[in-house]
Amino acid sequence: MVIGMLGFQTTVSRPVTLSGTGVHSGAEVTITFNPAEVDTGVVFHRMHDDGSVTELRAVSAQVGSTDLCTVLGFSPAHSVATIEHVMAALYALGLDNVVIEVYGAEMPIMDGSSAPFIEAIEQIGLVSLGVKRRYIRITKPVRIEHGGSWSEFRPYDGTRFEVEIDFECPLIGHQKWEGNLTSATFKSELSRARTFGFMRDVERLWASGHALGSSLENSVVISDDNTVINVEGLRYAKDEFVRHKALDAVGDLALAGAPFIGCYRSYRGGHKMNANALKALLSDTTAYEVVETSAARPRVTPRDFVAVNAPGFAPWSA
Repeated sequence: MVIGMLGFQTTVSRPVTLSGTGVHSGAEVTITFNPAEVDTGVVFHRMHDDGSVTELRAVSAQVGSTDLCTVLGFSPAHSVATIEHVMAALYALGLDNVVIEVYGAEMPIMDGSSAPFIEAIEQIGLVSLGVKRRYIRITKPVRIEHGGSWSEFRPYDGTRFEVEIDFECPLIGHQKWEGNLTSATFKSELSRARTFGFMRDVERLWASGHALGSSLENSVVISDDNTVINVEGLRYAKDEFVRHKALDAVGDLALAGAPFIGCYRSYRGGHKMNANALKALLSDTTAYEVVETSAARPRVTPRDFVAVNAPGFAPWSA
């Protein structure tokens, strides 16, 4: 089953605003989701103090850095960072068209998961725009490898993720999450999984200007003796870590510009691997077809599809 409202493009019913802290900048950020017309896609408007606006389309061609999070744009003054949790929420809900005004340099981290964005959008609801949604159907395997990590797309009748991680940390170790992605599955099994990191990395990250807004309210923190510092513990038994990596993968692959029909598999992946796998897929026009229904037959040609083409594993990944 492919997520969305019966295969028709959607937008939000009215504007909704959220505020919070940027996990890397530590600055207060306000964002507003605004309704948008058919075929707008997801567009970020970074609002500057002088009244100017930087417009960034949420497509892979606009992806800049993927070191600790996913960034749209190629210069600090004209980019928006840490978009993956928001993009995962939009993808899972089947929200196709929205303009997101951002007063700040990155998305607010909220509680470190996608759940607050899901809740805000569900409170106002989506409306159908009466025009068919386009899907990217995987037609042959596409795989990339780097060191001991790999990611691949494979044909599959549905939207499926199979994500594995393998940490030397005994608390995490080898974990795997796999499942067909629907709105219900994402909300129940992935949406509340939080970003995580290690206490031993904090000083280094602070020195480099990262994780300045990280706290126990928005991150799972692992101590030097391999225990979870957070008083409330984990939200998903012992595997919140891989569930968050799967959440990140959903958000990163949403930058294809349309839902995909196929299976995405990764081992020891992260934002960079997700971005490069998507680039490899979209660079090979024989590996996918663009269709206007999840069941598939009516085709549109890749040149009619406005979304594609563009350009491992971080110790602290938003």
